[in-house]
Amino acid sequence: MKRQELLVAALQNGTVIDHIPSNKLFQVVNLLHLENMSSAITIGYNLKSQKMGEKSIIKIADKFFTDDELNQLSVISPNVTLCTIKDYEVVEKKEVKTPDHLTGIVKCKNPKCITNNEPMQTVFHVIDKEKGIIQCHYCNNEQNIDQVTLISD
Repeated sequence: MKRQELLVAALQNGTVIDHIPSNKLFQVVNLLHLENMSSAITIGYNLKSQKMGEKSIIKIADKFFTDDELNQLSVISPNVTLCTIKDYEVVEKKEVKTPDHLTGIVKCKNPKCITNNEPMQTVFHVIDKEKGIIQCHYCNNEQNIDQVTLISD
């Protein structure tokens, strides 16, 4: 690797979220509640990428996410790469996959839905992963995953 490419410090143990579209970086930070973490976090924004032209990257020290937590990223950034680092080595590398269910992530667009009128979590079933179609568990309203509103705490 060329010296000029070493823009972000090495990570001893933790998680690297790579290939984040730069326009989605802050949504990823919000979704994973990174502002509440006490471990060291390194964020690279608008970095050069042969694969994407420009990308962003997040490195989180001493934090390992569950598959459920990470698969939620597919709502806003479906093709990110996740690397688990132990002793400065990549021990696992995988791409985010859209889960079958999204709980407490997406707001239902139906104003009459119970989730918009009662204090309860939303639940969506992913009914077409290719087309990105999700359906509300409570009112059966369908939405395109590209046009959802995220629930922010």
